[in-house]
Amino acid sequence: MRNKLKRLIISHDLSHVLATKKKYSEPKIMHFNFDLKRDWYVYFSFRNPETGFLQRMDNIYCSKTLNKSERLEYLKKIKSNLSDMLKDGFNPFSANENIEESKSYSIDEAFKFALDLKKEVLSDVSYSNFKNRIKKFEAWLNENSFKKRDINSINKKVINTYLNEVLVKTSARNRDNTRTDILGVFQVLEDNDIIPVNILKGIKIIGSKPKKNKSYSSTQEKSIFEYMEANDQLMLLFVKFVSYNFLRPVEVCRLKVEDIDLVDKTIRLQTKTDDYKVKILPQILIDDLPDLRNFDKSSFLFGRTGFGQHWPATENNRRNEYSTKFKEIKDKFGLGVDYGLYSFRHTFISKLYNVFIKEITPDEAESKLMLITGHSTRKALQQYLREIDAYRPEDYSKHL
Repeated sequence: MRNKLKRLIISHDLSHVLATKKKYSEPKIMHFNFDLKRDWYVYFSFRNPETGFLQRMDNIYCSKTLNKSERLEYLKKIKSNLSDMLKDGFNPFSANENIEESKSYSIDEAFKFALDLKKEVLSDVSYSNFKNRIKKFEAWLNENSFKKRDINSINKKVINTYLNEVLVKTSARNRDNTRTDILGVFQVLEDNDIIPVNILKGIKIIGSKPKKNKSYSSTQEKSIFEYMEANDQLMLLFVKFVSYNFLRPVEVCRLKVEDIDLVDKTIRLQTKTDDYKVKILPQILIDDLPDLRNFDKSSFLFGRTGFGQHWPATENNRRNEYSTKFKEIKDKFGLGVDYGLYSFRHTFISKLYNVFIKEITPDEAESKLMLITGHSTRKALQQYLREIDAYRPEDYSKHL
């Protein structure tokens, strides 16, 4: 009799009652007073449309491999997302039949997914360096019993262990660059709901002071130019593009014959993002150019062995080959690792700035120099000039 009465009451139209009652309880986190030996989870209740009573839904657990802060961060995100879904009208009773079990990704599957996406947005050189670091991390994981494991098995402690090894074996700079690249992969995975949270955000950058290429003295500059004039005209013009047009070596390697406009006296430069910018081509460079009518327009201005050649190699390899060629010249003058092709850019920017300030004010000199060097802000240019010691006072002997 009692059960029949209960069924009768439940089957009665309760819509007027339910309309005044909340459909769900706010999600909460259960962490058992931060006991890491137990399973932590998010729980909530939802009103059963048949009984009219709040019914406890299945718990949403986090992995036991996560530490305290990682578990809290993970479950807070679950709680926040679930709360938003409930506010937007999510009904677990009507959704149950349509929800598919989300795909779990192994480490190699997750890394491949992220690398495929990164390949579409990075330049060839950037992607090559990015991929190499991620593949080294994946190889290390495989060597440390993570092969075929789920991507969520990687926690903060695992990554810190790897980054510490990179630091000890290489440098602080390489450790930070490795952290940045792994963070990039995990951000792609978070954005695509493959992992709940990017744990790399909680790992700090160590910071390192990068070594700067020194500027050449006037004596060194003169000797090197005279040597290249007599022995290597190809290398000489390459260096002049760095010196007179203030290009980076990789930008010189990207130049094709068709990028040179002798009518408007400009060159078209390809940037990292495959966009183009136009810079003036000074007459001092035009005077030294070979006859470009003799070369295929689609060929590289600086080929492997001469001007105007097709060179089926990545820009990274092309730049490295020119760096190796210049090292042979540098070794003849006994110059160490502090000097390189990039040093010519520093040298000639310093020279140009100090010529300008003899004729115009420092502010005017900086404004004029920004148009030439391509620095986007005055502050960036000033910092660069300080780093290369371009600021030089006049001889103050008479004041002593």
